Amino acid sequence: MWGRADRAVKLLGRNIPSILRTTKGVDVKISRRLCIKPQEESQVQPRGRSPLRVPGYKPTDWERRFLLWAGHFKKPEDIPETVSIETIRAAKTTLRVKFSYVMMALTIVGCIVMVIKGKQAVKRHESLTSINLEKKAQWREEVSQSASPKP
Repeated sequence: MWGRADRAVKLLGRNIPSILRTTKGVDVKISRRLCIKPQEESQVQPRGRSPLRVPGYKPTDWERRFLLWAGHFKKPEDIPETVSIETIRAAKTTLRVKFSYVMMALTIVGCIVMVIKGKQAVKRHESLTSINLEKKAQWREEVSQSASPKP
């Protein structure tokens, strides 16, 4: 009787979702995760990199400038040959924030300048409507002068 039950479980096991199936060589607690991998596979290192590789990244000229502008180093001579990628990312993030502050300040200055120029134009009695009316009057005169001299 148990032999038939085992065969039925094996046949039905193909249709059971992989999360519900118990896997061989994996702890039951680990198998509850969505991504089921045996623990031996996670310990294998990638073939492309040697285990003795020194952590670090050789920065380009632009990245060296970023490190200086962000304030991570005082002089170009202070920057080591290899820097961690996290240091470069932090410098780029700092520069993004500084650049956004500069853009905000320039936008505010531009708005203030436009308000001042607008108030000066109102004092001179200039407006877009009056300028447009003057241009249209000038165009009408040009059209009337070009149409009338035909003898």
